Amino acid sequence: MRYLNNILQGVEISEVYGDLNCPVRQIQFDSRKVEADDVFIAAKGVHSDGHLYIDKAIELGASAIICETMPEIKIAPVVYVQVKNGQAAIGKIAAAYYGNPSENLKVVGVTGTNGKTTIATLLYKMFIKLGYKAGLISTIKYYVGTEEFPATHTTPDAIAIQSLMAKMAEAGCEYCFMEVSSHAIHQERIAGIKFAGGIFTNLTHDHLDYHQTFAEYLKAKKAFFDQLPKEAFALTNIDDKNGAVMLQNTVAKKQSYSLRTLSDFHCKILEKHFDGMLLSIEGKDVWTHFTGVFNAYNLMAVYGAALLLGEPNEEVLPIISDLRPVAGRFEILRSPEGKYAVVDYAHTPDALKNVLSGITEIRTGNEQLITVVGAGGDRDKTKRPKMAWEAANLSNKVILTSDNPRSEEPADIIRDMQAGIEAHQKQKVLAIENRKEAIRTACMLAQPGDIILVAGKGHEDYQEIKGVKYHFDDKEVINEIFNNN
Repeated sequence: MRYLNNILQGVEISEVYGDLNCPVRQIQFDSRKVEADDVFIAAKGVHSDGHLYIDKAIELGASAIICETMPEIKIAPVVYVQVKNGQAAIGKIAAAYYGNPSENLKVVGVTGTNGKTTIATLLYKMFIKLGYKAGLISTIKYYVGTEEFPATHTTPDAIAIQSLMAKMAEAGCEYCFMEVSSHAIHQERIAGIKFAGGIFTNLTHDHLDYHQTFAEYLKAKKAFFDQLPKEAFALTNIDDKNGAVMLQNTVAKKQSYSLRTLSDFHCKILEKHFDGMLLSIEGKDVWTHFTGVFNAYNLMAVYGAALLLGEPNEEVLPIISDLRPVAGRFEILRSPEGKYAVVDYAHTPDALKNVLSGITEIRTGNEQLITVVGAGGDRDKTKRPKMAWEAANLSNKVILTSDNPRSEEPADIIRDMQAGIEAHQKQKVLAIENRKEAIRTACMLAQPGDIILVAGKGHEDYQEIKGVKYHFDDKEVINEIFNNN
């Protein structure tokens, strides 16, 4: 049995009403899940204020309430604890409730706009190949050892994180590799986690619907490194203009990786092909199954982190050569008659530019590049015209279509994207709202040897329209069209 006083470690408490020695069954921040003897944490969130649901939680049997604002009327024998920061309290209380599992793991967090999923997943796969038990918290899947769980968010809520890490520690995992989103940092979902290292990928235009300004977005990312402990490492992409900013105030061991400048971990691209790249890593030639400059950066982050975690490069380099792309990240499909399709999760202007540039670098010059792309509804609208411009700038043909329109009208999203198309680009841009028809049209327009980029959804197997998720998988659609024509 756990007791309230034992799970309040490290939490800044302002006032207490009642006996802290009360038993605790579970901790909840969703009042609908509360049962008898649960602790309800009333935090002020982005969309709702947990304080509005305190009475409901008590009605359902909550034995204790953690809150930022103490209620005027208190109901005995319920215990009330006022804290300074409700969001941070969730993480710290959850960590204590689950026995501080991160202290028994080496947790490495990956943050940045692009590359988080690839780097975290490849690190997980590498350490499995090295013979370790490891866990993964990513956009695509959560893993506890080799046991798979469906992912709900890039970085789940604080209670879910601690629960997953507790499962990892119990299963004997030594490592946990996790994506750390800007939302999770800002909302303090990672409070209570002891990190062994942090990796910065890059920072480009994204999530301004949430952070409002690029400066606030940058501040959220930097906060992760500011909070790293002295014994951890902070590994940054020094070629990114914000890479050095991440290290300004960290007390962690500062390390860098690069393709262009002097750094702790450095590589050069020697050859680029559709099925891979030849890299020179620390002076050693390594063939990889990845293509594109952005993937060279991802692999250097993986290489640098592995060495910082104590692995010798003579064991790491052969595994780098053996690793394969992550689902929905520059996945290549080929039709029987020789048409190529690339499926990628690129959903920001910079990510789209990176993928298009990666394809352009390996083209012979004779084949067409046809891009199918949309933009998500209820998200940052300012990136829509920029994405359309990037697509039109590097493609022979562009088809603007639906992504996950959510509550918005697809036609409105496409109209926002069209605003970024310049006059001389308009003749090569089509608009087809139905995503399947857009992909089909691209496949019909393509000739053998041509390349079709289907961007935006990557690994996702659904399309969200008016609050309903319908099954939709870009790879399934492409394979169906390729094999039935």
